[in-house]
Amino acid sequence: MDHLWSPWRYRYVTSAEPKQGCVFCRKPAENQDQDNFILHRGTHCYVLLNLYPYTTGHLMVVPYAHVSTLEEASEEASAEMMQLTRHASRILRATYKPDGMNLGMNLGTCAGAGIAQHIHMHVLPRWTGDANFLSTVGETRVMPEELPVTWEKLRTGFASLL
Repeated sequence: MDHLWSPWRYRYVTSAEPKQGCVFCRKPAENQDQDNFILHRGTHCYVLLNLYPYTTGHLMVVPYAHVSTLEEASEEASAEMMQLTRHASRILRATYKPDGMNLGMNLGTCAGAGIAQHIHMHVLPRWTGDANFLSTVGETRVMPEELPVTWEKLRTGFASLL
């Protein structure tokens, strides 16, 4: 078995405690944006970093309303979700200079949703070669930047939307 040492994860692992309810409803209600990696709050949706990113800068656009299908989301929330996705894409391109971008929603458990009860749009910067041997064969991702650093970088870009 191969080992990757990531001592910075110890703080997260030892502070993790089981929490009740929907994570996407709970995070904005806690009003701890930096601790929860919330980058921006809109009228109907907010933007936050993914705690388990596929790439550096992997973020999500989430409606405040607890809905499990796109059809259940209001017109206003759907429109703002797309506007914030466009802004996120623009900010990620300016900050990280990726070669491409993945945008998407997994609606339902069978479609790959980790949190199926609350829709959210994934926005991921991608680089040529970011799916290398380690990630494809070794099923391991190495993140070159800690989440608080990513939050600081991207928060600056989202500040213009306030």
